[in-house]
Amino acid sequence: MVVVEPVTSSPKALAVRAATGAGPAVAGFVVARMAGLVVLTMWAHRTHRHPRDLLGLSWDGIWYHRIAEWGYGTFIPAWEAPGLRYDDLAFFPLYPMTVRAADAVLPVGSVACALLVAWAGAVAAAWGIYAVTEHCYGRRTATALVLVWGLLPHSVVLSMAYTESLMTAFAAWALYAAVTRRWPAAGLLAVLAGLTRPNAVAVAAAVSIAALAHCREDPRDWRAWAAAVAAPLGWCGYLGWVGWRTGAVRGYFDVQTRWGSRFDFGHYALHYVKHMVLEPETLSAYMATAVCAAAAVLLVLALLDRMPLPLLVYAAVLVVIALGGAGFFSCKPRFLLPAFPLLVPCAAALAKARPRTAAVTVAALAGISLGYGTYLLTVVPVPL
Repeated sequence: MVVVEPVTSSPKALAVRAATGAGPAVAGFVVARMAGLVVLTMWAHRTHRHPRDLLGLSWDGIWYHRIAEWGYGTFIPAWEAPGLRYDDLAFFPLYPMTVRAADAVLPVGSVACALLVAWAGAVAAAWGIYAVTEHCYGRRTATALVLVWGLLPHSVVLSMAYTESLMTAFAAWALYAAVTRRWPAAGLLAVLAGLTRPNAVAVAAAVSIAALAHCREDPRDWRAWAAAVAAPLGWCGYLGWVGWRTGAVRGYFDVQTRWGSRFDFGHYALHYVKHMVLEPETLSAYMATAVCAAAAVLLVLALLDRMPLPLLVYAAVLVVIALGGAGFFSCKPRFLLPAFPLLVPCAAALAKARPRTAAVTVAALAGISLGYGTYLLTVVPVPL
């Protein structure tokens, strides 16, 4: 059980402490991701493909590229399913708009800008993950968690022109602000997260519930009330804009339905697992199943360990959305990538392990992560 005590240190003192302690953890994360880039680059050249295109224009990356270049308005009929239509309104605006702003300043091209924004977000996320984990569980666990997060099987996504790194950065710092009771910052960061990805509603839920729980103790704290109200505004604002643009109250959800995505309480996932039992599937499908099962088990452990409320709510909402959603089973591990609080038991065990055991474990994780990430981008024909 972890109890988060009220914080009396100044914001400057907290920032200095987080920056000082986070150095080794962030450095380890950067080394892990750079190693992944080296392996991917070597294999890409071997297969006569450019690593920049693999990282910047694969799958969802091309959609974000089009939005950054030309704005919204692209849709493509789904060739594999008559009646479906892929519409770029499914993609939230903050990341492509940030890429457009960077492209207006930096003379490196929009694809390179997209990667730079994503990489900066990944570093900020690693720092934020360290900060909130160190506050709740201590320095060793925080350092181990950042390293494990950077070496997950699907962590190659953190090097791609995708939104998971940026969302996780906003989420980690929003959770840090919530556990240290910096409510204006928590509310603002939740708004920004809500403009980044659809499952960032988990950040809004975590901040709002944590703020309301605090208000039960101190009903006169207007900052907490304001954070609880403001946290969902980014997410709700984009859904409202899509509804206005499409002329339908369910506009965004209709867009997602045309992509084949909807929330069916896990019926699709169970049906897909049954299909894998009866018929052979790709390695990525079995890995996705293993990741989903691990997430469910780790969420139960978080409940039993009485994880701090903001972290628990955030992780739980992400798991429910990922496991309960229909469509794109191969993408579920990516949807779970921002759920870093689930890794606390793994990080705590690694932090307590003997140096030789820890080194072997990290080396094994690195081998799996680097090899599997390259496999996902260069071999697997299903969406990532």
